[in-house]
Amino acid sequence: MPNRTTISRPNETHCSAPPEFARHLAGFLDYLQAECGLSINTRKAYRGDIQRFFGFLCDADVHSLPSITTAHIEDFLRFAHRQNLAVSSIARGLAAIRTFCKYLVLQQILPSDVSGVIDAPKKWHRLPTVLNDEAVRKILVAPDPSQDAYAHRDRAMLTMLYASGMRAGEIVLLDLADVNWRLEVIRVLGKGNKERIVPIAAEALRLLREYLDQRRGDAPGDNIRTKSPLFVSRSARRLRREDVYRIVRKYVRRAGIRGNVSPHTLRHSFATQLLTGGADLRSVQEMLGHADIATTQIYTHVDADRIKSIHKKFHPRA
Repeated sequence: MPNRTTISRPNETHCSAPPEFARHLAGFLDYLQAECGLSINTRKAYRGDIQRFFGFLCDADVHSLPSITTAHIEDFLRFAHRQNLAVSSIARGLAAIRTFCKYLVLQQILPSDVSGVIDAPKKWHRLPTVLNDEAVRKILVAPDPSQDAYAHRDRAMLTMLYASGMRAGEIVLLDLADVNWRLEVIRVLGKGNKERIVPIAAEALRLLREYLDQRRGDAPGDNIRTKSPLFVSRSARRLRREDVYRIVRKYVRRAGIRGNVSPHTLRHSFATQLLTGGADLRSVQEMLGHADIATTQIYTHVDADRIKSIHKKFHPRA
C-alpha cells in the first residue's frame, strides 16, 4: 500500500506568536501522524484549527502554552460562533484543541487536560443526499468513448465508487494488487491507515478489466505491475482526491442531475441501498469503514424518511 504523505510544517502561526507555539505545533503534527494515525486531510484541518486558536490566544495576550485555561477555550468557541462558523467546523476545532491539550499533557507542558470538561456543540444531523436508481444509472453511463478520452477509466471509477462505497481519498490509493479478481473483493486503506476488505460487484470488475485493457493498448510498452496505481492521469501518475471530485461533477452535469452531487453522494447512495435491501447495520458499518456504528445509523434515518414519504403519498388516512 502507498505511504501516507507528510504535510508541511508551518514556520509560523497566524500571529506573532512565541517560537514555542510553532515548535509544539510541529511536534503535534508528528504526533497526529505517528501516534494517532490520522489522515493527511484531518491533519491539515487540525493544523488550521490550532493556528486559529493560537491567533486568538495572542489577541487575548496569552503567550505561554502552560497558561492556557478552560476559560480561554470556551472564549475561543464563543468567538468562533460569533464569526458564523458552521457548528460542524466549531466541533472539529474543539476536537483539534482537545487532542492538542492531550498532547501537551503528554509533553508535560500542561499539568492537566483543561479541555476535558468542555461539551462539544450540538450538531444538527443533516440527512445525506442520496440518489435514486435512475439518477445513478444516468451518471454511470455518462462517460462516452466517442467524446471522452478517458471514458473507460471514468466509467470504471464511477461504478466502483457506487459498488463499494469508497471515499474519494480511498479510491485514489488503490493499486492493482489491491484487487482480488478471484474473490471479487478489494482491499481498501481507510482513515487512520485501517485496512478493510470490501466486496465489489461483477459489473464493476468487468468495467475495470476493460479500462486496464484499454490502458495497456494505449501504451503497449508499459507493463502495468501489481504495484501500479489503479487509476492514473494522462501522465500515468496516480489520480488525486481532487481529480475524483472533478470527474464526478463532470458526469453529473452531463447526466442532467441537479443538486450538489459528489463522490460522497455515491457513498451515501451505496449505504442506503444496502440497508433498504435488508443488509444489517454492522455489515454496512464494516464496508464503509466507520469506526463508530452511530455514524452508520444515519442511513437508517434516510430509509425511514423514505418509508414515511411513501406512506404519506399512498395511505388514504395519511
